[in-house]
Amino acid sequence: MLSCLARPRIGRVASSIVRTRTKRPFSMKSFSSNSKIYIATAGLISTPGLWWLTATTDDVPCLESSPTEHLAPEPGPSKEDVTHLLSKEAYSFQVRSIAGVNRYDGAQLASNSPCEDRFLHGTLSSPWNENDQWMSWGVFDGHSGWQTADLLTKQLLLFVRRRLAETKPPSNNESVPNESVQRAIMKGFVDLDDSIIKTAQDTSKSKDSFQDKVKKLLPAYAGSCALLSLYDPITSTLHVACTGDSRAILGQRGPDGSWEAIPLSVDQSGSNEDEVARISKEHPGEENIAKNGRVLGLAVSRAFGDSLWKWPLDFQKEMKRKFNGPAPLTPRYDVHTPPYLTAEPVVTSTKIDPDKPSFLILATDGLWDHLSNKQGVDLIGNWLEPEPQGTGEKTIKPELRDRQFDYGRFWEDVNWKFVEERTTAQDDNAAVHLMRNSLGGNHHELIAGRLAFGPPFSRRVRDDITVQVVFFNVEK
Repeated sequence: MLSCLARPRIGRVASSIVRTRTKRPFSMKSFSSNSKIYIATAGLISTPGLWWLTATTDDVPCLESSPTEHLAPEPGPSKEDVTHLLSKEAYSFQVRSIAGVNRYDGAQLASNSPCEDRFLHGTLSSPWNENDQWMSWGVFDGHSGWQTADLLTKQLLLFVRRRLAETKPPSNNESVPNESVQRAIMKGFVDLDDSIIKTAQDTSKSKDSFQDKVKKLLPAYAGSCALLSLYDPITSTLHVACTGDSRAILGQRGPDGSWEAIPLSVDQSGSNEDEVARISKEHPGEENIAKNGRVLGLAVSRAFGDSLWKWPLDFQKEMKRKFNGPAPLTPRYDVHTPPYLTAEPVVTSTKIDPDKPSFLILATDGLWDHLSNKQGVDLIGNWLEPEPQGTGEKTIKPELRDRQFDYGRFWEDVNWKFVEERTTAQDDNAAVHLMRNSLGGNHHELIAGRLAFGPPFSRRVRDDITVQVVFFNVEK
């Protein structure tokens, strides 16, 4: 308030000084009165925001530069740059407090800006005994924005744990049946999605400010898959809940030393015949709901958010009018009886054998676009037990390595998916190891070329990738 009042006064004082100096002859009297004004003005000039009265230089940017500086763009990623890009979001934790879990690694590589994937990992108290600790890992693949995935990292475990706590053990000496655990997890998922969708409907009618309404609506406008795992060390049981097309695979070593790939989830998409049959049964008489591997244009058949596939059509139109939100699915698609999507997960429960080394791979589809389940498990198995020479390096064929590379090679003699001949083992982090090999392995020009693309162009060659690898009864 004071600074606002002071500025106009100073302007008047400054102008009066100019008039005084031009109209009056010099005298001791005028010097005495003027000196007081100068002194007072000097003190006021030193206050913040008045530097312009005395400043002789400025900080305006200079735009002159040598033309040659713009003729030599930065080169593409070097081998060191590739390692840095793959590893900068990586993490690794040794676990000593949870029986059966030795370590877990994670990594993330963005393609969108900002990255639409999110993840969580760590310990939580058992829903039935706060003195016992469980562990949880999860990856959330967002689409049409990051907001829904971000909300899941903050809320999903809370909703699931609340439902689990309501499921009481039969007695003090018995465990909660897996079927009861699975139902509780399913309810937690559905509760949260209902909250997202219904909160948005309530928000539109609330007395909140416009900007507050918009912020609350974003998790409903965007969408996200969810892959959440919960490990109970008391029963050595791993529960995995999947909504969408992120994927969980268990690698388990058999008696002969080989690693078996055991799927703990199945992709829920418009390409899954069981999912197409389920949706068709829920909406009898409606044709072409699932077409060309998509559900009314969306790749996944289960997801959080994605309100256009869940809200009534009239409400979609109302939200478009009030908030300039996404256009309704019509007339592009024939919408009659929403919701067409659900966030209800498929949940599996797997006993982790303490006598069998095993590991869990959780990853968004950005990884599985390039790897099969078996290839992912073999990569980690070989990473745990490298070849005798210790390099773990395959020899790429000279004709594939030495020829000049361009994008058309993807469709000729260079496979854009994982190829065993390009396998390399140079990373201490298992998740980074998977990402590197999925994107090109030891074919530097292929992997560096993919990483040279920045958003939005990078989405043509790779998706956001988030990976977690958990080791059970395995030392590394």
